[in-house]
Amino acid sequence: MTIMDTESTESTDSPVDIWRRILEPSGTSWVLFEHGTCVVLKEPDGDLAEQAGGILGEFGPVHVGSPAGDFHVLTLKDGLGWLVTGHHPDVVTHVAPDEPVDPSHLAVGIHGRTKRHQDGTDLHVVHVEDRRPAAG
Repeated sequence: MTIMDTESTESTDSPVDIWRRILEPSGTSWVLFEHGTCVVLKEPDGDLAEQAGGILGEFGPVHVGSPAGDFHVLTLKDGLGWLVTGHHPDVVTHVAPDEPVDPSHLAVGIHGRTKRHQDGTDLHVVHVEDRRPAAG
């Protein structure tokens, strides 16, 4: 697993900014992977990148014909695109409005599932958002 924080080079609508807008109200910690998959850590513990990598390594790769091949598509407000969920409630992939050639839910879902599979096999962390209260 590799870790790279791209925060210093991000524009207003960067993947990190989009996930911040989505998850800010929840106050939860999360880890973003290279292809847009986010693992939300409701019970963060220890090294967050390692914890998220363990979850995504198990629940990211797609196995067609099993629950790992299932997905649901949620349309985001404000033209931010879609969220594609899978068989783990805390593993979610963002699909930007300009990514799929076909904006149907089926095409968006398959595209998001493919991105989740890539992230689940590559495990390349691009950002860690640690929202745990500071000790002391």
